[in-house]
Amino acid sequence: MSKIPWQEVFSFSGKDLVKVLVTAVIILLVTKVQAFSDRLSALLIALPLTSLIAMIWMQAERPEQPGRIANHAESTFWFVLPTMPMFLILPWMLRHGWGFWPALGVNCLITIGFFWLTVVLLRPFGIDLMPK
Repeated sequence: MSKIPWQEVFSFSGKDLVKVLVTAVIILLVTKVQAFSDRLSALLIALPLTSLIAMIWMQAERPEQPGRIANHAESTFWFVLPTMPMFLILPWMLRHGWGFWPALGVNCLITIGFFWLTVVLLRPFGIDLMPK
């Protein structure tokens, strides 16, 4: 993590404002659909919109570096897997009397545990999601 140029991460340009606005509008529209159709909004959320938007912005910023997008897409695949149990555990908890916030908090902790387990299990296979 020490290789990340944090000063560049937290400096914003006009292009960054456009990215934020476009991304926010997409998320807003998806959440507004939920008011009318739980299933359609679930389908839209299940689409990898965030990853697709990020890859589009990456391509726009540095079209000469397709390897970075390839690495991003592959890492996203591996990091999606540990989030999947949350979509079964959270509804089970809510249907069994848990309040939303405690259930969400517990699921976040479970997901963090699954993330680290995924990192540890994949490392012997040459897939290093969290380089040292």
